[in-house]
Amino acid sequence: MLSYWEKQSLLQYDYIIAGSGIVGLSTAISLREAQPQAHVLVLERGVLPTGASTKNAGFACIGSLTELLADLRQLPAFEVLALLELRWKGLNALRHRVGDEHIDYRENGSYELIGEKELPALSELESMNELLRPLLGGDAFTLVPNDFGFDPSYVKAMVRNNFEGELHTGKMMRRLIDLALFYGVEIKTGCAISSIVESAAGVYVSVGEYQFVASQVGICTNAFTKDLIPDLDVVPGRGQVLITDPIPGLPFKGIYHMDEGYYYFRELEGRVLFGGGRNMDFVGEATTALGLTTNIQTELENRLRHIILPGFSFNIADRWAGIMAFGQNRQPVIRRHSPRIALGVRMGGMGIAIGTAIGAQLADILIKE
Repeated sequence: MLSYWEKQSLLQYDYIIAGSGIVGLSTAISLREAQPQAHVLVLERGVLPTGASTKNAGFACIGSLTELLADLRQLPAFEVLALLELRWKGLNALRHRVGDEHIDYRENGSYELIGEKELPALSELESMNELLRPLLGGDAFTLVPNDFGFDPSYVKAMVRNNFEGELHTGKMMRRLIDLALFYGVEIKTGCAISSIVESAAGVYVSVGEYQFVASQVGICTNAFTKDLIPDLDVVPGRGQVLITDPIPGLPFKGIYHMDEGYYYFRELEGRVLFGGGRNMDFVGEATTALGLTTNIQTELENRLRHIILPGFSFNIADRWAGIMAFGQNRQPVIRRHSPRIALGVRMGGMGIAIGTAIGAQLADILIKE
């Protein structure tokens, strides 16, 4: 039962954003930057963002050598370049908005471990540098020695990406929340949307007994978007992660990729954070369930023990999973869905890199109703 006052003043907005992850908060901030008087509401189904925004590894990345070469096997070069430009500009937009000092942004280097099956990629390193040089202003990739203590029987070469960095995911999201509140954005958590109904008068968004209404609605729910738009090409992809206790004498810093980016690890406060393995079971990991599986966790531990930290002892301190979103290609979905609803979803595991840019684009779409 709602009062007259609630119906008049507490349920009506200019814009409602579904999802309080990187894209949702970035969209809301961009809306208020463009229209300071607009009433903007962000609705989040969980107490914390449910997908990957608070559960990722904190990689400020644009793509490893083998990952980009895999993209070139599926997409024309101009599309790969456009995606990389989106990531590059998106990262710079994020850093400009939140400030490096607020997110512990560092450039300790990004490296890819090249195993036997990836060795052919080295013959394309220079051609890839030539392709990316006009965009990045220098060579993206450099061969470096394996001075990190990784198992030499597996690691046949090391490739440095000269344009990637790392950040603290929790501090990044805290900063985005603080900025959204500073700009006057209203955020409600624990609000699972049960329906969105569009009419000539507005969009009615139902959450339990409450029905919010807005002139425009932005969908930023990434892997969970099919709950609201069932026919959309969005496939969830779970990313499982573990983190060790601090390891005395850890011989490396920075961020690292393996196997076309399907495995990734980094040093974090003397610990090793290691995630991935989705390629072991694409079907099983195409889920929105925040669970862990024995086979992938065992593979992570084995790679950690035998390839990354041979000769070191370590304890696993914690494990978790995040849910990413993919589709038939690597392109994000950023478009108008209907006269009053627009989409900014399917980040392809690159939410940190492209989320700020996607939020700005989505805000522009919503404003131009």
